[in-house]
Amino acid sequence: MEIKVHSIHFDADHKLINFIQEKMSKIEQYYDNILGGEVYLRIDKSDNAKNKVAEIRLLTPGKEMFAKKQCKSFEEATDLAAEALRRQVRRKKGKLLQLH
Repeated sequence: MEIKVHSIHFDADHKLINFIQEKMSKIEQYYDNILGGEVYLRIDKSDNAKNKVAEIRLLTPGKEMFAKKQCKSFEEATDLAAEALRRQVRRKKGKLLQLH
């Protein structure tokens, strides 16, 4: 699965990109029919301490899955968004297994 990481208005370091790639590869364990994905990282302009936003979009046959989380760090936001996508992927796989 190919994952593109886009950091908007800042440069993400390699450690963060590797962390994201690792999290996304774990999702592929649950459903191997994922075509690709995109991760958008941006800093929200609010005064709130939780101003790091991670948006993840996964492409699967017939459906696009999306999760967006806002936290204190990009790692935490990515972790929560990946967990939300993992639940979506497992739900989709469960529905597909019921059809067969």
